[in-house]
Amino acid sequence: MASIFTRIVSGEIPCYKVAEDENYLAFLDINPLQEGHTLVIPKREVNYIFDMEDELHAGLWNFAKSIGRAIEKVVPCKRIGITVIGLEVPHAHIHLIPLKTLYDMDFRKPKLSFTPEEFRLLAEKISSNLA
Repeated sequence: MASIFTRIVSGEIPCYKVAEDENYLAFLDINPLQEGHTLVIPKREVNYIFDMEDELHAGLWNFAKSIGRAIEKVVPCKRIGITVIGLEVPHAHIHLIPLKTLYDMDFRKPKLSFTPEEFRLLAEKISSNLA
């Protein structure tokens, strides 16, 4: 059965897309820890990030870097935190989380809530700041 991320890639489930190319997709997390929390995935479903071929793996990180730089231009933060957990969805993905403090990446914290319009506008702002 296809992961929720594969269903997003296929268009079966909508997302707030930040960027996309032939191999990768970045979209806003709908249960964000911080404003601008973005997920970066390979379009091809691979369960575990270390099971990816080297070229796809390296490309994912390069794609994530460009997204992180764009987020920094839009969301006030000190840095972009990066985490790969891989337990919640069986599809390799990178979390990019704007940080003001170390505790901004605590997944036990209550998630933030935004309106669909706020998500849409934020995705557009980040997208328009890609290099």
